[in-house]
Amino acid sequence: TTYHGDDDDQLAGDAKGGTLVLGSGPYRIGSSVEFDWCGVSAMRALRGSGARGVMVNCNPETVSTDYDECDALYFEELSKERVLDVYEREGIDTGCVISMGGQIPQNLAGPIHAA
Repeated sequence: TTYHGDDDDQLAGDAKGGTLVLGSGPYRIGSSVEFDWCGVSAMRALRGSGARGVMVNCNPETVSTDYDECDALYFEELSKERVLDVYEREGIDTGCVISMGGQIPQNLAGPIHAA
């Protein structure tokens, strides 16, 4: 993310909408594999139902940040501002799955809902 930037360096995809899934955030390999697996399982369930899934996670060492697991992937910090930026950019129309990650996504539930 570039603060005070007016342009994106990547074009948004043609496919818009879907469900946003928040990853578990900055965990080490092997320390919280269950959180990562929950995010991957959420993505696979969305895909299996024919829905579009968008993942936001800042941890490149997880399976949930494998580009094959989701329709769109954002390596962004898990903060209210960045999550809402992705939500708006992707035109999310079916909500945000928060309960699949660790403590960071849980802490974002209230602020995101209020926004």
